[in-house]
Amino acid sequence: MMRILIADDDGNIRRGLSSLVAADGFEPLACGSGEEALRILCGGSAPLLGVLDWMMPGLTGPEVCRRVRNADLPLQPYLIILTAKTDFRDIAAALDAGANDHVRKPFSMMELKARIRVGKRVTELQIALRERIDQAEAALAQVGQLRGLLPVCAYCRKVRDDKAYWHNIEAYLAAHINTKFTEGICPECATRLESEGNMSPKLQGEPV
Repeated sequence: MMRILIADDDGNIRRGLSSLVAADGFEPLACGSGEEALRILCGGSAPLLGVLDWMMPGLTGPEVCRRVRNADLPLQPYLIILTAKTDFRDIAAALDAGANDHVRKPFSMMELKARIRVGKRVTELQIALRERIDQAEAALAQVGQLRGLLPVCAYCRKVRDDKAYWHNIEAYLAAHINTKFTEGICPECATRLESEGNMSPKLQGEPV
């Protein structure tokens, strides 16, 4: 269940919005001041969605957005500002401060729910992208292990890892570059084996 912060100094609005998002499948966290909203959004296990009132004690909604954007967070939350302001310059200032969206008061519950669902989709894409980046970085780290010199036995061709264990070279490479190997025979070896009379029925067929 995705968590969402509801920050508003009006207790009735906090309770109403908390019930609204809970009915839509979210876990609400409610607070009544900008300082508390900032603490929650920058704390451990912070919610990745937030609905912030513009005017709150201490810090305003846009000020919370600005400080959250300047914080070093693993993932940035999707923040929606609630405001009675109608001047386009105020809305532009909120967006410039780091808000992702805004809803004007008095607001329609249907519109707010729709905008929260948009935020949920964007957040899910952000999480999926972060996972892909982590996977790519892990893969690059594995490939990086193959850039240096690999100790290979001159007789059996096994590879020694960094813990001094010896591995079959195919198994070692498959484990580090996610590649599977198939068996075959090159033309030079085929010619040599045929001339020596050592070509087995298996090697005479197609690569396996």
